[in-house]
Amino acid sequence: AMGLQMKVEPVSIIAERLNTDEESTASTLEKMAQKGLVIKFSRGGVHQYMAAQFMIGIWEYHVNQLDEALIKDFHEYSPYLAKEWADLETKQLRTIPVAQSVSAEMKIMPYDEAEQIIKSQSKIVVAPCICRKEQKMGGNGCDKPIDNCLIFSGGAYLYEERGIGRPITQDEALKILNEAVDAGLVIQPGNSQKSLNICLCCGCCCQMLKTLKSADKPALAANSSYYAVVDEEACTACGICEERCQMDAIAVEDTSQIDSDRCIGCGLCVPTCDFDAIRLLEKENTEKWVPPQTMIDTFLNIAKERGKV
Repeated sequence: AMGLQMKVEPVSIIAERLNTDEESTASTLEKMAQKGLVIKFSRGGVHQYMAAQFMIGIWEYHVNQLDEALIKDFHEYSPYLAKEWADLETKQLRTIPVAQSVSAEMKIMPYDEAEQIIKSQSKIVVAPCICRKEQKMGGNGCDKPIDNCLIFSGGAYLYEERGIGRPITQDEALKILNEAVDAGLVIQPGNSQKSLNICLCCGCCCQMLKTLKSADKPALAANSSYYAVVDEEACTACGICEERCQMDAIAVEDTSQIDSDRCIGCGLCVPTCDFDAIRLLEKENTEKWVPPQTMIDTFLNIAKERGKV
């Protein structure tokens, strides 16, 4: 895997770089792809491969192979992964608002609308959320839905081929999205303008959101363009928004108080306020997160920030 790059390449190019013959290289890459260690794309009978991130990538490919030993290994490794992740400007996932929290006056970009992301896909697969699944297997976890990891495009074919997920329609994906929002899950698509996935995350199980939550100022670490504010005159201090917040960004005193350093702009608090006392605002243009065009660009940015290229 060390000989692969963060972009798809045919076997011939990889073999030439590694100074190996194509036949043995193809065989090795295929075995690695079947084990979920590298990413494989096939077009017109031509197989291409690229390196896989550990998250989101190698770890998720093992959702159907979880056992006590693998989970233990992951928990031992994840603190080191989280530390490196926290130092990166470009994250693999970004936070976008739920549709019900967006006002008509907002000029929201299509890549920040989960519904539009889904409606633009020709191939969608749903898989179990490995984060909630492994937590539940360990006797922890929560009661949030598990079968709601949405994969698109080439990744969807890969998931289906390996038996990781099942194909669904756009309408089914939209239903899963709505159920996730009702359950209080944060919408986190892949961090590009052409997202290859949407994760629906909770702050108690999902590793990337847990890492974000553990930061002193999640708002500065998150790749997001929005934040919530409270109308104190309209607020009745009912506490529903506090319960919905996955970042512990809301505390209820005489009224709800939002810690702007912790709010990541997911918008979960907005649609459940019966008194319209909380709303989402856009950040200033200079503070908005504009994602890279493609996930390949995202991976390359991450590699540069890690000093790997």
